[in-house]
Amino acid sequence: VIIVIFQVIMEIPQGLFLLEEAEGGFDQFTRSYRTFGVNRQPDNSLLFQEWAPAAEALFLTGDFNGWDNFSHPYKRKEFGKWELCLPPKRDKSPAVEHKTKLKVVVHTKAGERLYRISPWAKYVTQAEKQVTYDWVHWDPPQPYLHIHPRPKKPASLRIYESHVGIASPDPKIASYTEFRLNILPRIKDLGYNCIQLMAIMEHAYYASFGYQVTSFFAASSRYGTPEELKLMIDTAHSLNIVVLLDVVHSHASKNTEDGLNRFDGSDSCFFHSPPRGEHTLWDSRLFNYSSWEVQRFLLSNLRWWMEEYRFDGFRFDGVTSMLYHHHGIGSGFSGDYSEYFGLQVDEDSLVYLMTANHILHTLYPDCITIAEDVSGMPALCKKVSEGGLGFDYRLAMAVPDKWIQILKELSDEAWDMGNIIYTLTNRRYGEKCIAYAESHDQSLVGDKSLAFWLMDKEMYTNMSSLVSMTPIIDRGIQLHKMIRLITHALGGEGYLNFMGNEFGHPEWLDFPRKGNNESYHYARRQYNLVDTEHLRYQQLYKFDRDMNCIEDKYGWLAAPPAFVSTKHEEDKVIVFERANVVFLFNFHPTRSQKDYRVAVGSPGKYPSYYNQSSLYVLVE
Repeated sequence: VIIVIFQVIMEIPQGLFLLEEAEGGFDQFTRSYRTFGVNRQPDNSLLFQEWAPAAEALFLTGDFNGWDNFSHPYKRKEFGKWELCLPPKRDKSPAVEHKTKLKVVVHTKAGERLYRISPWAKYVTQAEKQVTYDWVHWDPPQPYLHIHPRPKKPASLRIYESHVGIASPDPKIASYTEFRLNILPRIKDLGYNCIQLMAIMEHAYYASFGYQVTSFFAASSRYGTPEELKLMIDTAHSLNIVVLLDVVHSHASKNTEDGLNRFDGSDSCFFHSPPRGEHTLWDSRLFNYSSWEVQRFLLSNLRWWMEEYRFDGFRFDGVTSMLYHHHGIGSGFSGDYSEYFGLQVDEDSLVYLMTANHILHTLYPDCITIAEDVSGMPALCKKVSEGGLGFDYRLAMAVPDKWIQILKELSDEAWDMGNIIYTLTNRRYGEKCIAYAESHDQSLVGDKSLAFWLMDKEMYTNMSSLVSMTPIIDRGIQLHKMIRLITHALGGEGYLNFMGNEFGHPEWLDFPRKGNNESYHYARRQYNLVDTEHLRYQQLYKFDRDMNCIEDKYGWLAAPPAFVSTKHEEDKVIVFERANVVFLFNFHPTRSQKDYRVAVGSPGKYPSYYNQSSLYVLVE
């Protein structure tokens, strides 16, 4: 184990030394979006550069030359690079105007002529009734300039996981502007200090939830323009809310005409050749992280989102798939260290993640990185200098699975207090976790939200305060609050909520596709429910707001792990202490606890905040 870790650590300084020698340092190397793709020069000439090592010839075509496939050839450079410089027009304006459509014409050694979008394209659009996307040159005469500075890194991270497209009760794709005007104020009111934005990197298939990326440098145009996204993020910063991007560097879409796949006509280029370069379950391509140019592309991609859009960090998707040659397929991780150190570990991707975290935290000390890893890889959230991968947090992915399992399989009387505590506290000391009762994964079609598991069809008829409270709704509301509070307080060093679930969003999430007749009915968040005063969704919304508000005051997420003083199976009682707050939970389905004695760390008077079956006892 020691030998493997030492070998991986040694590869990073060696790689950075090579960058200094060949590229002028990692700062310049990771800003390669300034030289690749298309970039306007000070004299308004346009420099085009691509990496296509297997290509025989490259040409630029588009509106600017009447779609002539041969009039503007690229020049072959070293190491598989191709370059083209277009001088300005006679009036000194750029030869390619803002919003002009372009294509790279790739001639292969096999005699094929391929029409491709630049991997570095900053904006792509899809015309109505068109399957593929078009590369649109984005160079606005008055680009948006950020006004507000980045907020400081929160000590207690409270994340509102969001998808711009579904951020409306209407059956449509919502916009960046609608999210800014309608959702940001809600997030602020609820007390969340971080937004995790999903499905921003352009993806041709909307129903992929953003996880089949086609254009890595393009913000999705289905929600609006790049400038509107910048304004949205800047507005969040003005509210002292940090914004994280759900970044997908674990794989890429198989699309060829509007994706990275076979960009230069080969089956590799940015990826490993099959079979290593294909993910069998996701039907997608896998990056060759050992490639110099792939590292340039991916590391520059991170810098692009940090610099151009002013994101504050990333949630790295699919880390488990990256870490192992088996990609986690058919592997049940027991925690035995032999599962984490051996030939099954993909050292190339491991080194890439360490390098990415090292560069991000060196250039942006307040940058936040979160790993989506289900395997429990040791040292994932340790500093690179300590032999870790350098992430700030990992997702506590076992927690939501446990809650769903309990609600699916167990009666109220069969709830195991010890097992609940074990799941919520089962993490390595010093490695920070993001706890959550449910995320977008639990809301997808085939599953349903916690609220719907608890109350099911009665949510359609009995959520109004104008009718009598039924036992199912009463139980569902209380357990919804208790599950979220105990997860918030005991489960980690950060907390995450998927948009709408804070008020008990009913049903499930399903994007328009052939299987549902392209319906948007379930691809929306019904915020109108919480805005209707007589509906009981308001109770859940207010509880979630109070929970975040009290955490902001006492800071239990930033405190050391809780001390559990009571886990009583017969009484169904859990008591623990964290950040000078005593938490008492009575999960007994039929019996209230009166004059219940519990141990506390310090003697004194304890003011309380009572909310049905859960109780905060605050140590002043």
